[in-house]
Amino acid sequence: MYEKRSHEAISDQLIHPLKSLTRAQFAALGGDAVAYVRPVSGAILADMITNAEFDHATFYQLVMSADGTPLLVTDTEDAVVDWLGDKNLGLATVH
Repeated sequence: MYEKRSHEAISDQLIHPLKSLTRAQFAALGGDAVAYVRPVSGAILADMITNAEFDHATFYQLVMSADGTPLLVTDTEDAVVDWLGDKNLGLATVH
């Protein structure tokens, strides 16, 4: 017999090991071979990249290497896909 409450309690306790990695551990997984894409506001980018101007209200696509180095900033997901097309990078999903 299947009891929903018991199943939910067990699944709530399970945490995927990648979600608990430190920044250094994540970087060690792929070094320069793993990147992640994250939507980020222009206000945050203006603080990160001092020699560029960003519209503070606009959200951009930020591609970063596993070690935290910014690789690409663009305003469309299509531009990210095009840029990644000729790169030898694994893409990690960040939640």
